[in-house]
Amino acid sequence: MKTILLIEDNEDVRENTAEILELAHYDVLTAENGKIGVDKAKSEKPDLIVCDIMMPELDGYGVLYLLSKDPETSSIPFIFLTAKAEKSDMRKGMNLGADDYLTKPFDEMELLDAIESRLKRSDTFRADFNNDVEGLNDFFSEAKGLEEMQKLSEDRRVNTFRKKQAIFMEGNHPNYLYFINSGKVKTYKTNKDGKEYITGLYKEGQFLGYMALLQNTAYNETAEALEETEICLIPKQDFFSLLYTNRDVANRFIKMLSGNILEQEERLLNLAYSSVRQRVADALLLLQKKYSDKEEQFSIAVTRDDLASIVGTATESVIRVLSDFKEEEIIGVKGREITIVDLQKLEKMTYW
Repeated sequence: MKTILLIEDNEDVRENTAEILELAHYDVLTAENGKIGVDKAKSEKPDLIVCDIMMPELDGYGVLYLLSKDPETSSIPFIFLTAKAEKSDMRKGMNLGADDYLTKPFDEMELLDAIESRLKRSDTFRADFNNDVEGLNDFFSEAKGLEEMQKLSEDRRVNTFRKKQAIFMEGNHPNYLYFINSGKVKTYKTNKDGKEYITGLYKEGQFLGYMALLQNTAYNETAEALEETEICLIPKQDFFSLLYTNRDVANRFIKMLSGNILEQEERLLNLAYSSVRQRVADALLLLQKKYSDKEEQFSIAVTRDDLASIVGTATESVIRVLSDFKEEEIIGVKGREITIVDLQKLEKMTYW
């Protein structure tokens, strides 16, 4: 049973509306002012909020603003109730992120239809999509099903990049969001001496280039294919349509994009405070996490220069550490291919 939080200061309206919702088989929570409503929303995490605008203590705009700033409540569908029907008030509510706007007096079916529609939309964008082009197309198709998303581009070009071919270059300005259909990609920065530092590793089902789009700046890193890679190019206008037109779409899409942020923060801490030996172990574990679902015997062909760029040290230092790991029977080495033979030892090493 779906739970609805009704925030309304008028007792008669609150009781009548709650009765309508209960008869429609919703579990109803009520709050008589905005402050109580915010507290209940944060503690109960309802599936949808129906909120009056003109209230004592904290008005409906304030309620929506506070909830939108909390990651745990920002994606809850939000419907305003108001006695006002002026366009300026409607625009203010929608700009804050409201999903719908009902003007009092409203009839029973108008309320129930609005709630059912918003809950269905919310469920759609909370659902998981496969991390491939088919899943991406499913996501865009669901977005296009919304009236305000009809203008999304049908055509998304797919390009194939050869090994070591650049996908985008540091200093260039973005026109696309990149989705990896197949293959592997690295991103890296280059210092004034031409030395590379790998900033990220990506595989199928992940996005590239979104930070430059969000910040409206040039790329601060280069993306390069580690092997033959198929990339889906999503036009910039489609990306911003998704972010700005609908809150459900924005929340879902941002979650899809932001999976590597905490990982990058952790890598920066390791770079600052860990020994070279620990950082090489971390780099091998990162490669195992990114490119294998296996618990043991993970193998990958990686150049020593690329591994050094992940670690942030000289290639010679990486080669010495790999030699030590081989002698300790933690890894196996055959040409460029490195095989993790003792995952537990490698993991323990990162805590020394």
